[in-house]
Amino acid sequence: MKYCTNCGKPIEEGAKFCPNCGEKINAIKTPVAQEMQSKNNTTPVNLKSINHKIALKNNQSGIVKKAWISAGFFALIIFLAFSEIVEIDPAIAMISIFFLMVSLIIGFMFRSREKKLQTLITGENLLAQWTLTPEQKKQYVNFLFKQEAGKNQIILFSIAFIAIIVWGIFIAVIDEGKVAMLLILIGLLAFLSIFAYGMPFYYRYKNSKGDGRVLIGAKYIYINGFFHNWDFPLSGLSKIKKITTPFYGLHIVYYYTDRTLKHSEALTIPVDTSTELDKLISDLKASNKL
Repeated sequence: MKYCTNCGKPIEEGAKFCPNCGEKINAIKTPVAQEMQSKNNTTPVNLKSINHKIALKNNQSGIVKKAWISAGFFALIIFLAFSEIVEIDPAIAMISIFFLMVSLIIGFMFRSREKKLQTLITGENLLAQWTLTPEQKKQYVNFLFKQEAGKNQIILFSIAFIAIIVWGIFIAVIDEGKVAMLLILIGLLAFLSIFAYGMPFYYRYKNSKGDGRVLIGAKYIYINGFFHNWDFPLSGLSKIKKITTPFYGLHIVYYYTDRTLKHSEALTIPVDTSTELDKLISDLKASNKL
């Protein structure tokens, strides 16, 4: 049995990282490996070549399972409707066909994400991993909260401005129903305000309940319970750099293209000072041809 030099916890044979603190253990040798190296004076035992399964639950699996169950349920309704075993309204059958298609799309999409995340958990495509300290996690959650709150305020003011102009024109030109239109406008603005100011608190609560784990792959990243990837067509990594504010860490920007054209997603990740960040950045740049 060997132990992590950083936190002192026991480590299994063949582990690439400490499952407790995320410390790389390539420099740690078991007594057997040390004895073999001293006796034979040959190439040391390469423990890094043996993958180690990280103690982390694949959170994409639950979504996949729910999608398959949903697809099975709607498929059953469609079968009963067309076989006339049970009398089912044609409208319900048509709605079931739509939801069956949606469930299958979600199932296959998240099945792909599940497989990708699993390659990080098993170490197959893992470049680095660590666990956020309580202080790092607090800084990260607060940073996301401020970022989300600022973004929502901009959206709120933009939509409110347009709504006031449109509703104002209607109220000015119509002869009847001015009060009703004004009440609708007030209700709409109130709903948008509650959503804009309330959602950041919801996301802060959700992020605070995250596991604090960070797994970095060449084209996948898992951070605090959320999985990101840019390995599909018309997507890629556009920027990566080391940062010191609002905390010491890694800033990554990746892009993807969907039916609403090109979008960018920025990730700002706290990194422990013991992590070889320069090497990680170099590996990511090489893998993404930056």
